[in-house]
Amino acid sequence: SMPSEMLMKIFSYLDAASLLCVGCVNKRFYHLANDNAIWLKIYSSCFQPKRTIWKMQSEQTETVSLGCTALHDRKPGYWKKEYILKQIAAVKTRVMRLVKPVDPYTGLPCKNKEAMKVSGLSWIIVLKEKNGKEHVMEKANPSFKDTSVTLLWHSTDWPCIDVLSTLKLFGVTPLLPDQSRAPSKNGPRRRSLVAEYHLANLTESSVAVGADKLVRLFSLNPGLLVGLWKEKNEIAFVMVSLHYHQLLERSTLGSATVQYTFPPNEPVLDDIDPEYGLHDYNLHLDMHSGSCTYLCGTFKSLFCRKGDIENGYLRLTVVSIKDNTKHLPLTGTVGLSWETDVFKGNVKGCYVMDVTLLDETGKPFWCFSAPVYMELSSKASSLYDYMGHIYTTDYADSEGKVCVELIWLEETKEYFIVNLVLYISTKKVNNWYGTNY
Repeated sequence: SMPSEMLMKIFSYLDAASLLCVGCVNKRFYHLANDNAIWLKIYSSCFQPKRTIWKMQSEQTETVSLGCTALHDRKPGYWKKEYILKQIAAVKTRVMRLVKPVDPYTGLPCKNKEAMKVSGLSWIIVLKEKNGKEHVMEKANPSFKDTSVTLLWHSTDWPCIDVLSTLKLFGVTPLLPDQSRAPSKNGPRRRSLVAEYHLANLTESSVAVGADKLVRLFSLNPGLLVGLWKEKNEIAFVMVSLHYHQLLERSTLGSATVQYTFPPNEPVLDDIDPEYGLHDYNLHLDMHSGSCTYLCGTFKSLFCRKGDIENGYLRLTVVSIKDNTKHLPLTGTVGLSWETDVFKGNVKGCYVMDVTLLDETGKPFWCFSAPVYMELSSKASSLYDYMGHIYTTDYADSEGKVCVELIWLEETKEYFIVNLVLYISTKKVNNWYGTNY
């Protein structure tokens, strides 16, 4: 029942974030909170309007005041939209400045963590039941590594796994980032869909990657790990591994319903090199549990001979079982640590693998971060230097495969990688380089 003039006077004292929030109350508030006069005042205080005056000798810029013309010639909400777009553009400029310097070893921006902080980026998961009801899980515990971030959610209020249909991962950014304070979850925010996973029949359709006394772990590509309580078959925690390559774009540039689509790589044809696309790959490999690193290394000048192309894959040998000088030890006790509000544990033999494969120009070619596990092999070691059980770790997606062979040395209580091979899809190579293998 309050007169519109009085409401407008009250609204004129609100800041931009509060004005956007009050516009969500009802239709009347929405139209009043779109008032151009209020938003022009906010816009002018933050972005001083300017016009360019051309003179004979030089270009000069002077500040002008925007009066009645700027109000009456514009549709309602025009200056609100202009203010929001300018704020987003300003943040994007700061982010792009941070991600410009590139690490020569990983081929990725050096300041990913700082860029995410500037953008106010965080992540949420939305669990959807088969009847359409949604549960939003906000708080995540992040763990940052050289090439990835691992996110862990746990709650005492998870819905039963049997009633769930999908899990959606969103990047969330404040619509109006304020560098002076932490982003508020009650403020205006936008969602960007990063990935969607189907949870129906999870235990049958996903890969079982290990268990301890309390939980069983199941993995879904890309990078999702779901821990189920052994006794109740209910969710204990959810963990997601995200590779930094294209992470900012997926987490900020998509919509709430559609993932961001990356432009295809423009191949640079090389008519001189007959084996273009077969050599000069560099690999950065990180094996970790989020908090503990077991192996981190860079392997340069990887190549594939034409004779090694089989069944639609290029073979890149990183560590060969025949060359014991390149065999690699894993430091620490390999296992994936987890925790909830009450319990915590460690699933032995399970870890997160980060792969960053660069092409001959140093450009990220194939990248992923995913939970994997060690599986005891039935064959015995034939190596004289190593006597122990053989374990294998395999990963595969639409672009390639990774095969790792390890030997457990009982005397020193450590694993040694004796074989590490990458298999890259020829379709991926041909699309990237414009070749025909």
